[in-house]
Amino acid sequence: MQLKEKLFKKLEEKEERMVEIRRHLHENPELSFEEAETAKYILDFYKDQDVTVKSEVGNGHGIIVEIEGKGKGPVIGLRADFDALPIQEQADVPFKSKNDGVMHACGHDAHTAYLLILGESLIELKDEWNGTIKLIHQHAEEVPPGGAKSIVESGELDDLDEIYGIHVLPTIDQGEIGLVKGNALTGRSNFDLKIKGQGGHGAMPHTTKDALVAGAYFITNAQTIISRFSNPMHSTVLSVTAFDAPGGYNVIQDSVTLRGTARYLETDSKEFLYESMKKAVQSIEDMFDVECELDYVYDYPVTHNHAEQCEFLEEILMASEGTYFDNYTNPEPQSASEDFAYYLEKIPGVFLFVGAKPEGVETAYPNHHPKFEVNEDSLLICAKSLGEVVLSRLENMDKGAGNE
Repeated sequence: MQLKEKLFKKLEEKEERMVEIRRHLHENPELSFEEAETAKYILDFYKDQDVTVKSEVGNGHGIIVEIEGKGKGPVIGLRADFDALPIQEQADVPFKSKNDGVMHACGHDAHTAYLLILGESLIELKDEWNGTIKLIHQHAEEVPPGGAKSIVESGELDDLDEIYGIHVLPTIDQGEIGLVKGNALTGRSNFDLKIKGQGGHGAMPHTTKDALVAGAYFITNAQTIISRFSNPMHSTVLSVTAFDAPGGYNVIQDSVTLRGTARYLETDSKEFLYESMKKAVQSIEDMFDVECELDYVYDYPVTHNHAEQCEFLEEILMASEGTYFDNYTNPEPQSASEDFAYYLEKIPGVFLFVGAKPEGVETAYPNHHPKFEVNEDSLLICAKSLGEVVLSRLENMDKGAGNE
């Protein structure tokens, strides 16, 4: 029996446990940077395994598990995140979140479950492959600065030759694996804008410096950044998502605050959007005689899948199409952002998408929705595809066909 077949057999035998783990994690979600119990659960899983485990890696509860094969060879990383979101769950499932206002609404419970079982299976087969596999159980993907950047900066991944990860997406059909070549997910910047004017009576606006009107003008003006100044061939989004302007019927407030997000698929657009925002802010200062404070934070970079690794993965996934999964596709880039981008800035690799649409639904609830659900059949596909990728790359690179 070939090594891949042995791995797949183990994963199939452990599928029920994989689902049980996912449901346990789903019932017990924890917010970013607060995942102490989840981290303990992961550490307990590996405590009797013949591996090297490092905890509290990076700026939180990051965990790295090092599996050494029978001999020297490439070093490959596999990553799964494990934080949850501040969302009140509305999904009708028997393993609903027990933590009020906290929910695994992005599939990180599924990611952790399949990586735990895949890791265990690779450990059991470690006398049959050369090289080293590092399992990266990452905290705090959802909240900037995120966990990935600090894990990279820790130096614990300096020896990696390649890195791979998967995200489940209920908006993609179950049984589908998607590989976006090149830029796969947008970069992200978030902003807060405080506009300070001079309040007064609603019947005498001429005696005020109306911050609310200035804010409304900014929102309108900001939309032209994309529609009139951004290259239409570059995917960019600028959204004002909050406008805090409390007041009464006859009261004009001194100040208002706005916040929002900018997304871009081309790295060059990052500076363009910031400079354009500064011009928009300056224009309302001049027009309305108000003072503005713009806090613009460069957040996650563009997630870029590397060409050599994409080519190799496409070859092996196309060869496996119709076996343990139904369809291999090259979907369009996603407008969401991911801190997996920090790994790919330093290490060659690929971030895949696996379809997880629940059965019997025409349109699934997207990630970050309170009724978000994952088709649990996708977990085995995730484990098998990532397992096939890492074993294939270890063998290929060990023969000298990979990175120098």
